[in-house]
Amino acid sequence: MLLPAKAEVARQLRRYRAWERAMLASPADRGVRATFEDSGYTLCVLMGKRCAREAADAAERYLRSTLISYLRDEDDRTGTALAGRRAPPAAARRTAARR
Repeated sequence: MLLPAKAEVARQLRRYRAWERAMLASPADRGVRATFEDSGYTLCVLMGKRCAREAADAAERYLRSTLISYLRDEDDRTGTALAGRRAPPAAARRTAARR
């Protein structure tokens, strides 16, 4: 899994939080809302999440942790283990090939 530079994550998270405050201060302003949504989308792409809140939470966890602890935490959250991403054992591949 490729992860972005922490400096870029911090910059995008600051941008997202600033536009969030601006949007909450003037929710009727369509320009502010559009920029807030754009910043949320950027954070989603950067962190590999579907929801801006999840992306912001993931960015905060990423910034306060080491790379290894972040990856372990993400595996625990998604229910996938690193070992589960590997190819099946050779015996299983042979069995499937014989069918």
